[in-house]
Amino acid sequence: IRQYGILQPLVVTRLEVEADGGISVEYELVAGERRFRAAEMLGLREVPVIIRREEPARVRLELALVENVQRQDLNALDRARAYRRLIDEFGLDQGEISSRIGKSREAISNTVRILLLPENIQNAVASGTITEGHTRPLLMLSGRAEEQQELFEDIVAHSISVREAERISRRIARERARKVNDLPTAETRAVEEKL
Repeated sequence: IRQYGILQPLVVTRLEVEADGGISVEYELVAGERRFRAAEMLGLREVPVIIRREEPARVRLELALVENVQRQDLNALDRARAYRRLIDEFGLDQGEISSRIGKSREAISNTVRILLLPENIQNAVASGTITEGHTRPLLMLSGRAEEQQELFEDIVAHSISVREAERISRRIARERARKVNDLPTAETRAVEEKL
């Protein structure tokens, strides 16, 4: 900011507030708090802003959430919680979030699914111990808590790549499906061996 100035304007809403001497005008920051604080630290007296018409509190909160979700430094768990909040509090569906954020609906869906993982795995995502990519193979084992936990521990202990974790997860899922079916006959086992 010191070198180039603020490249993206802050977003504010104009509020008219009744005071003793009449009506005073105040501005409420909707988006760009970190840019504003940085400008304050540098002693800037003026910053570029976009003034939006007065919006209901609900719309201002939605705008702020959408802006925050687009920050680069959010971890996957923070994004998942923000998407969940947009769904629960604002009634947006994943397609609407997708168009506002600029990500695919599938990316939104996959991120929200992180909230289905056990708390210790969510904490590992938040701390950066595992990546968002590691959550997909772990989610493949939903309903198999013990196997999911074992895979998680292996990922952490052995620094297993996402691709390897996916391979392990698929193998576990196949073995589980196989156990559900009747045990193979001698003839089926012979064909399997030959293959």
